[in-house]
Amino acid sequence: MDEAALIKEARRGNLDAYNTLVLHYQSQVYNVAYRILGERDAAADATQEAFISAYKAIRRFRGGSFRAWLLRIVTNACYDELRRRKRRPQASLDALYVEDEAPDPGFVSHAENPESYAQRMDLQAAIRDCLQRLPDDQRTVAVLSDIEGFSYDEIAEITGVALGTVKSRLSRSRARLRDCLQGFKELLPEAYRLKHEGGREWHAGNT
Repeated sequence: MDEAALIKEARRGNLDAYNTLVLHYQSQVYNVAYRILGERDAAADATQEAFISAYKAIRRFRGGSFRAWLLRIVTNACYDELRRRKRRPQASLDALYVEDEAPDPGFVSHAENPESYAQRMDLQAAIRDCLQRLPDDQRTVAVLSDIEGFSYDEIAEITGVALGTVKSRLSRSRARLRDCLQGFKELLPEAYRLKHEGGREWHAGNT
């Protein structure tokens, strides 16, 4: 895919070129939205809103990472949705435990028995639960770093905050996740279990 050429054509109003960019990035944009919001329907809405907003604004794109630009738009859409939720809080937590979710790649095993599969599903539910307990800004950097694998610099560009702020938020989010997952310690495989000082610390990106 010649991204630069597609962006150039999209800026000229070529919808086919823009749709090619959408198809290329839609899975990652949706995954980020889902991890931040914790609900499939809300993530789909945020993703659609982000791509519509990006199309309207693409003439103002001045280069750099198009992916980071898109993800900044979708994270802003997620923040808007989270602010709406705070004004209209929902009691149900059903969306945190969506059935039939595709396994996280970091936890896939090609020789897995039913017991370990069930344990992995429970662990993923625990991680989703702990992620949703984080403050919005900390959850966003945790998703971008430890699940999506972005660098600190990329996260700073996506979120529009200083590099030092990214590092601080990520440190706090990992500490909160670590404390939260202590309540699910029996679900953690040995390779992921927290060690005492001097040992390996678990975070969502460890494999």
